[in-house]
Amino acid sequence: MSLANGRHYLAIPGPSVMPDRVLQAMHRAAPNIYSGALVDLAATLPPDLCALAGTSGKVAMYIANGHGIWEAALSNVLSAGDKALVLATGRFAHGWGEMAERLGIETEIIDFGLRSPVDLARLSEALSADKDHRIKAVMVVHVDTSTSVRNDVAGVREALDAERHPALLMVDCIASLGCDRFEMDDWGADVMVAASQKGLMTPPGMGFVFFNEKADALRTGSTNVTKYWDWRPRATPEEFYQYWDGTAPTHHLYGLREALDMISEEGRENVWHRHATLARCYWAALDAWSSEGPIEVNIADRANRSHSVTAVRIGAPRGTMLRDWLTQKAGVTLGIGLGMAAPGDPAWHGFFRIGHMGHVNAHMALGTICAMEAGLTALGIPHGKGALDAAALVCSEA
Repeated sequence: MSLANGRHYLAIPGPSVMPDRVLQAMHRAAPNIYSGALVDLAATLPPDLCALAGTSGKVAMYIANGHGIWEAALSNVLSAGDKALVLATGRFAHGWGEMAERLGIETEIIDFGLRSPVDLARLSEALSADKDHRIKAVMVVHVDTSTSVRNDVAGVREALDAERHPALLMVDCIASLGCDRFEMDDWGADVMVAASQKGLMTPPGMGFVFFNEKADALRTGSTNVTKYWDWRPRATPEEFYQYWDGTAPTHHLYGLREALDMISEEGRENVWHRHATLARCYWAALDAWSSEGPIEVNIADRANRSHSVTAVRIGAPRGTMLRDWLTQKAGVTLGIGLGMAAPGDPAWHGFFRIGHMGHVNAHMALGTICAMEAGLTALGIPHGKGALDAAALVCSEA
């Protein structure tokens, strides 16, 4: 007998839970890709995507995961021999930097560790030292999914402006778009990348690059851009196939249209508020458990925490023990501690992540917290009391 039988809950930081409405929208026969309803539907997606991102700029849509979108963004604005400054607060910033290096881009990495956001003072020092403006782009991840840190994108822009530095500001919002507040134009981002499988509640396979006129001006001189990654025909297509440089991701388009409708119906501000509230539910529970046990939220300062994912330290091998128990006994799957320790290091088993992004509500969060408490108890992992009461109070006051 297992209490895991029933509908499983995937509490990982992407792919996120797919709403029934999205799944039903995708459940149909293959459509005509030359004219008709699908062609008309696709034209409605860019305006709504840009509205969600808070930009009057353009968006190019790709059949790609987040790593592909990294390459698409870099290819359109940077050439071999150019220099980029990478602000690293976790595995994914390093990954984007490695992608740049493979394209022949020189990278300077400022590593802020796994528990802290970007230090704007250190950024200002690096920009001030770049007297010849060799740095062509500053790359930052808004929410690094591995560490769950949330960086101050507007602050990075202010640092650039204060130093009168002309570098592009490139932002990875793969884990934050549709979860955490992001205002592309108001915060001064020139390029932003996102993907379908997290806050946008659509299966993995679509990615997006948002860009403004300053970024597009650099597209003309880029030696890295290829026919497939070129964002111009995708952002301003004369023919439907140019959105994708080939066959459209037909059923993803139906799903994405439904997901964007759901976000619009709820309201962007309300979506952000819901994510913030549910994140605080988890934090309240974790604080209660940590009062008498080894559990610790990876990012200490709440102001620097993501509202879409929470990385947790619990000490090896408890992280893996708890995740395995929840999957096998309770029907809940938590995320692995990705990037928090080197592969093969036993310390890797001392971390886990909770995904609370996209299609999530109070009963999902409270149910997961209750299951986690059962797991801590069953495994004999020391923990403080009152977690459920603390989480429920957050929900009751929302």
